[in-house]
Amino acid sequence: MPNGPLSLPARLCLLAWDPARPADTGTAPLPGPVRAGALTELARRGLLVDEDGIATPVDLDSGTGDAVLDGLLELVRESCPHSWRTWVTLRSRVTLDAVREQLVAEGCLRADKKRVFGVFPSVEYALERVAAVEALREETRQVLRGPQPVAGISERDAALVTLAASAELLPGEDVRAHEQRVRELAERAVASVPGLGEILREIRTALAATARARATAPP
Repeated sequence: MPNGPLSLPARLCLLAWDPARPADTGTAPLPGPVRAGALTELARRGLLVDEDGIATPVDLDSGTGDAVLDGLLELVRESCPHSWRTWVTLRSRVTLDAVREQLVAEGCLRADKKRVFGVFPSVEYALERVAAVEALREETRQVLRGPQPVAGISERDAALVTLAASAELLPGEDVRAHEQRVRELAERAVASVPGLGEILREIRTALAATARARATAPP
């Protein structure tokens, strides 16, 4: 996939970017999918595990070296116990802000500081690598549609497409027409990590619920 070195939450951030709104002051991209990507990545690395439905750090010291993931890990450690579904949305703006800073450093986004009403400081983000994001979106669609065998897709890419489909981040794509493919990709995404299947199901359920709420919200 394009932007291969980028983390799972970073790639979901770019997929969530509304192409009709190239600039962003905080309302988009959606923080839920970005947080879902970070939770999934921490679970894939074995740093967050499931204990009776609760997202639980394995210890108090481990880290990843990635500021976004380590920031979320610290937040979970310092907070009251919560389910995976709750963590998809709880204080998810924290993870979104960290990912945007990371993408600015990578040259994928541009951050322009401004003042609202000439007083309140704000940051407006804009895509810098538009072609790369479009390529990422197209490759994500290709993985969703096939015909590449699921066994030939990396687990990280399978997780990306599974989460993107659950959050409805691919405008114009009828995800319902690819339900079987999404199920196969979800199985591929968790193939090598014991216990990740149930975690991913919980995260996907939360994403689907937020997508439905967004679709039915008044304009």
